[in-house]
Order: sequence, then structure tokens, then C-alpha cells
Amino acid sequence: MTMRVVLVDDQALVRTGLRMVLQSRGVEVVGEASNGQEALEVARSANPDVVLMDVRMPVMDGVAATRALCQDPRSPKVLILSTFDLDEYAFEALRCGATGFLLKDGPVDELVAALGHVRDGDAVVAPSTTRRLVEHVTRGSAPSFTRSADLEKLTARETEVLYAIASGLSNAEIGASLEVSEVTVKAHVGRILAKLGLRDRTQAVIVAYEAGMMQRPR
Repeated sequence: MTMRVVLVDDQALVRTGLRMVLQSRGVEVVGEASNGQEALEVARSANPDVVLMDVRMPVMDGVAATRALCQDPRSPKVLILSTFDLDEYAFEALRCGATGFLLKDGPVDELVAALGHVRDGDAVVAPSTTRRLVEHVTRGSAPSFTRSADLEKLTARETEVLYAIASGLSNAEIGASLEVSEVTVKAHVGRILAKLGLRDRTQAVIVAYEAGMMQRPR
């Protein structure tokens, strides 16, 4: 299936390089923008599957643009692609609704695969960012996403699925461990996100760690 992508970066050479690389891998680049404000306009007119968003840009940065885009549940998915592996950018972008965060120095194959995962609703975060994300949450230095009491809304099975998500298991792996179909797991995930008011699996992981689920004996 063809993937439609909008490129957002304030450097024209970076956009050109990304466009050439992605098009050579069968990705359709349907628009480009040099700042967050332009990104909002292009995303609304080009109807992309994913917006590949830089962070540091003039006029409106990538975090602000992500926040504005993700206020609409029909908006395209956002994958942040940044030169800077800095906690505040990753945390804020994910909290604003970005489905993934990668660094620009990563392999091309990783980027193309990540775009596909993000389009399909799966979260993708650079490994180094994931490690520090968990460290920040577990030592309480990141602002709270939700209250632990909110987890009481979940059924016992949904709590099991949330724990599995936070443990890094895919839907197929969760289904195998719980002896249910992948379709059933997807339904559980959807209900978890709806009950906790979350956008995607990345935010679900943050909630599980914030609530101390991963430190409790099983």
C-alpha cells in the first residue's frame, strides 16, 4: 500500500535528501513545509498518512505544530525526526500526540519502517530516547500524564494487556501469551486508550510507568 508523507524541515537540502530517499523506497511525498505553520496548511490540503516533522523551526516549531495537528482526531500521524536527542523535545512531542520520535542520524531502512509502523498506529521511539523516557518517568521528573486511580477504570484483562504493552510486546506476542486472537488484543488496546484518554501505545507505556505498574510484583 502506498504511503503518503509530508516533509517538514526548515532546511531545503534536508527536505530534498529525504524526498529522494523516501521516493526511492516507494514512499509518496505529497507535500513539503519549512515551518510548523506551513505544515498545518499543507497537511490539511495534502491528506497525508504521516507528517515527518522536524523540531527546531522558525515561526512555529515542531512541537507546537504537532499539538495543533493532533487536536483533530482525524489528523495524520506525526513522526518527529530531530537532530537533537534531548529529553524535553521527545517528552513534549509524545505528550502532544506524536506517534514516534527518531533521530536524523538513524539508518534509512529504520526511517522507512518507522513511517509504516506510525501509519498503522504503532508507536516508534528511538531506543536512547525510550531509555531516558522510562528513567524520567520512574524517578518522577516528568510531569504526570494521568493519575494512578485512572487505572481502576480498566478490567483485569485490560490491565494485563497494558502491562504487556509497557513490557514491549507486540499485539501478536500479547495474543500468544494470553491465548487470544490478535483482533481481540487490538480491541483491548482500543478500550484501554479510550478509557485513559490516550492517543497511542507510547502514551500507554508512559501511563504504566507513571502509575508504578512495572515496579509491582506480578
